Amino acid sequence: MKVMHVLNSRIYSGAEKVVCQIIRSFENTDVEMVYCSPDSETVRQMLAEQGVTFLPVDSMTPKNLSSILHEQKPDLIHAHDMRASFVSALCCGKIPLVSHIHNNAYDARGLSLKSIAYLLAGVKAKHIFWVSNSSYEGYLFHKLFAKKSSILYNIIDTEQIFEKKAQDGNAYDYDVIYVGRLTYQKDPQRLMRVCAQLKARKPDLKVAIVGTGELEAETKQLCAQLNLQDNVHFLGFQSNPIKMVHDSKVMILTSRWEGTPMCALEAMALGVPVVSTPSDGMRDLIEDGVNGYLHDEDAVLVEKLLKIISDPGHREMLSRHTVEKFGRINDAPKYREAIAACYR
Repeated sequence: MKVMHVLNSRIYSGAEKVVCQIIRSFENTDVEMVYCSPDSETVRQMLAEQGVTFLPVDSMTPKNLSSILHEQKPDLIHAHDMRASFVSALCCGKIPLVSHIHNNAYDARGLSLKSIAYLLAGVKAKHIFWVSNSSYEGYLFHKLFAKKSSILYNIIDTEQIFEKKAQDGNAYDYDVIYVGRLTYQKDPQRLMRVCAQLKARKPDLKVAIVGTGELEAETKQLCAQLNLQDNVHFLGFQSNPIKMVHDSKVMILTSRWEGTPMCALEAMALGVPVVSTPSDGMRDLIEDGVNGYLHDEDAVLVEKLLKIISDPGHREMLSRHTVEKFGRINDAPKYREAIAACYR
């Protein structure tokens, strides 16, 4: 069986990691998997490192995808997120289509071009995976697809995480780390404002920002305006930030919405507490005050971050509960079987 994973991104972040993880989980089986997305050097590099077959296109259009499908002749298309699912639905013909939604699409909660366009993909798909219950319920027309939908929470390959950690011999001393795209969804401006309040309480604060995005320049400008240049370090895209996460005292997320963030799962596997806004999928990962903190007020986020940074005993308690929670939710065999059953 040949499965083509279709994505509409030129980056390597959460959904892209999920796809590579799915591909790795089917190694040494009779399922062949390939990865198709718009071309970029970052994607080429990351897929090559993992031995994943990459089928690049100039852009994710019906014409380009149809050409790849005609050449590759897959038995099934596994399309990730709404744009890729929509284009796949236009091109798939009689090829079975599985749609996989990785976040709570903010612009598909109400009547919009995106929510209407996804109707075609939903009708065409044989099955739809949603990364969280909130991502399912957040889509305007979700009830139309109730019978073909299921919730599939993200998981990570724990063995690979610790292998990556061992590959980095450096030591890091960041108090706070942020890993993710610098986009509207992630609200990096709020991240800077939280850092400014935190610096006022801890002048020697050290924050690592791992990731890039369309708001990078704006975020750096705000960083300068808030006089955070000596405290906040923009590290750009990092192919292996695992040791950085492990050595940090706490991870922060300030997202407006989320699915099940891979960076948060990675932090949990490493025993690093997470402080976050109470966005969608984060509520499934963090038990407030037990293995991290969730709050929607900047002042409270600052208080919780400061307590974790300054109190090693409290940090150790949260870390222990974080690892325990991760062990309960990260069921790799169950995840793989859900996908395999859908393919069958």
